[in-house]
Amino acid sequence: MNQKIITALKWIIDILNRNKVRYQITGGLAAHFYGANRKVNDIDLDIPENEFDKILPEIRKYITFGPAQYKDKKWDVKLITLNYRGQEIDLGGAFEAKLYDDIKKRWIPIPADFSKIKVMKVNDININVVDANDLIDYKRLLEGEHQTEDIEAVKRYLIKNKLKVN
Repeated sequence: MNQKIITALKWIIDILNRNKVRYQITGGLAAHFYGANRKVNDIDLDIPENEFDKILPEIRKYITFGPAQYKDKKWDVKLITLNYRGQEIDLGGAFEAKLYDDIKKRWIPIPADFSKIKVMKVNDININVVDANDLIDYKRLLEGEHQTEDIEAVKRYLIKNKLKVN
């Protein structure tokens, strides 16, 4: 993981912890923590929609999008996108987010379950990471070879640690 990601991660986690905002790391960075080797582009976090306002004063000057509802062919989520020292950070709503399922042809709610987070130590800070099986379920709804790579890496993590794979 490059220094730019580590610096931005420490910065945003410190803000979230100081303001007592629940969160979990998701996406490619979470997959990286579970063993994926592909390049990580951004930092994706889920936070409760009603807690966005708690951190706005500290992040306002880094906002490039939002807070607003973001909707495209795949996502429907309350979102704030930040650029902190050249590193993109996406803060997505934790409970009302939806992904479009191309197979079932409908929107699928993907609420975060903070009761299942895994706390991992990364560069001397404790980080809340999405549950491995929840990450697999979410990545199955996305497209791209990197999603398959991430899913396989997370499955290997679960098997290596003798944990159940959904």
